[in-house]
Amino acid sequence: MTDTAIGRTVTDFHSQGGGGSAAQQALRAVVEGTVDEAALSTLARSEVLLPTGTDAEGPAPKALTLPVFEQEDGTELVPVFTTQDRMEQALPQIKRHRNVVLGVLAHGWPSERLSLVIDAGTPEELALTAHGVKELLDREET
Repeated sequence: MTDTAIGRTVTDFHSQGGGGSAAQQALRAVVEGTVDEAALSTLARSEVLLPTGTDAEGPAPKALTLPVFEQEDGTELVPVFTTQDRMEQALPQIKRHRNVVLGVLAHGWPSERLSLVIDAGTPEELALTAHGVKELLDREET
């Protein structure tokens, strides 16, 4: 991953057309380069799904633990998803998740080494460095 705040990982983002949730529309605007403050605020206020584990049984974890996936190049990333369908497509083995507000997650982002990937494997997939997470999603109003 480069030092840029935003990394576009999917180039064919026009193929899906319009529609989707407000969060997905805001994501699309960021990916397409037509983002404005309203879209960033919408994205920051959006609730996303944070994968928490493969075990569907037992109590949900009380502490928020970020799922960190390491890429072949050593990049460490945390995936979040705008819908359960998108999470299940990308990570079919994951059976549990926690709902978190993206801006709140960004406000407490724990490390300069961690990247965030929103909706991995979709045309709106967005990869952000830690700097990008703070710059784009850590909003006062969340």
